[in-house]
Amino acid sequence: MVGKPTNTPLLDVVLDKASEHSLQQQLFTQLREMVLSGRLQPGERLPSTRALGKELACSRNTVLGAFDQLLAEGYLEGVSGSGTYISKELPDDIGVVPARPSAYSPSAPEVRPRGLSRRGEQLAIMQKEKRAHKNYPAFSPGMTDVESFPFPLWARSLSRTWRYPKDDLLRNPDPCGYIPLRKEIADYLRVARGIKCDWQQIMITSGARQATDFMARILLDSGDKAWFEEPGYPGLKGPLHSAGVEMAYVPVDEEGLSVEAGRAMAKNARMAVVSPSHQYPLGGVMSLRRRLELLDWAEENNAWILEDDYESEFRFSGKPISSLQGLEAEKRGHIQGASRVVYLGSFSKVLFHVLRLGYLVVPEHLVDAVSSARMLMDERSSLLAQPALADFMAEGHFSSHIRRMRKVYAQRQEMLVKGIENYLSEYLVINPNIAGLHITAYFTEAACRKTTDREIVAEADKVNISASPLSLFYNDKTSARQGLLMGYGACHQDQIESGCKRLASVFEKLMSKV
Repeated sequence: MVGKPTNTPLLDVVLDKASEHSLQQQLFTQLREMVLSGRLQPGERLPSTRALGKELACSRNTVLGAFDQLLAEGYLEGVSGSGTYISKELPDDIGVVPARPSAYSPSAPEVRPRGLSRRGEQLAIMQKEKRAHKNYPAFSPGMTDVESFPFPLWARSLSRTWRYPKDDLLRNPDPCGYIPLRKEIADYLRVARGIKCDWQQIMITSGARQATDFMARILLDSGDKAWFEEPGYPGLKGPLHSAGVEMAYVPVDEEGLSVEAGRAMAKNARMAVVSPSHQYPLGGVMSLRRRLELLDWAEENNAWILEDDYESEFRFSGKPISSLQGLEAEKRGHIQGASRVVYLGSFSKVLFHVLRLGYLVVPEHLVDAVSSARMLMDERSSLLAQPALADFMAEGHFSSHIRRMRKVYAQRQEMLVKGIENYLSEYLVINPNIAGLHITAYFTEAACRKTTDREIVAEADKVNISASPLSLFYNDKTSARQGLLMGYGACHQDQIESGCKRLASVFEKLMSKV
């Protein structure tokens, strides 16, 4: 390809470190909009990642991540030894997408939706309840360390699979996803999580929310009840609401979701949505006794269990209890039609968020129904990243990255524990998680008398500290515990101590008010 360097003033790109969006996502969005608006023309060459990173005062990995996403979506194309260019053949829908003001420039007047359904009103309210603070590295929960991700290896996998794509990738792909990736996932789950499955039982999704929405729609009818953990992950409430499911908020104790309480609240519920390996947000692990109780309930009531295996890859001590799916298979044997557990996992929470790839493991007797329903509902998830991920896993890079980051995150958790003990023990009580990317810190009695977790979060935002208020995760706000979810995944070790000091100053300020 012959191309000229772009004359577009890329200094117009503005990266806001205080934004709720990551620098990588900001760069991706603004470059994409330059293409959509015609400011960047097909065939124009972009600056090198190193030069652009220097120009924008960000890391080269940030630029690489944005470029990789633009490459994957067809807006850019790379030429070996020459550079990166705006694609001459842009995505099919680019001509019908109007240019719009940048998310990082003055926005157009808000257009208020009219005529929402009752379900739409509920979803709009739920969105407003989401936390509004910024995703600063210290201490945003659920964020991974993207700077440590081996993007050169990932780029190699992308290039290897798409430079000369195979015919079976381009013609009539399976609605449940790229078959080599499904085989890699099945092999990984058998070894790492004790999952009993064949690759045909794997369905690729765009993440946990799409997976939840899909299974709720094909397994439940509108008006059916489902058990939902209290407190629980709010990201799965929306998909269940949109499917017309009524939720019974079942309390979580030190052993996990209380089956006894669930029976009392909604014995005949049709589904239980649980995260037994690493409960979100409290971080506990469901006991073996409670897991067996839950499986018995599902069998007795012909109900389903949706098992969200949240962040189980990052476990720092001890041997994990078998998954519900694996326990059920051991308990009942391979009996056709007997399985009641649907297992879901996500790569976005393990590798990097914008990857947007996850998977379901469905019972064997549902495979044909799931495949047919997938074809009718949305046909398939994007195939752009699937073959690259299959190659990435087959080459051993996925497992190596997990092992490496498990050590890194364990060290960061240890440092955060020390930071809380040294600077915040007057205000917070912690019970370190044995897995995951955050610590749940509960307010002391003294802190509860003086302030609330939402007040602390709002004030902490002013000093570039991000955390989630624990009360946000409760449906019943009157019984919500006060505390903070403090993430360390994206927080470098040198930021942890300074972050704890700044947070301590926030507590001191609010606690001193009369």
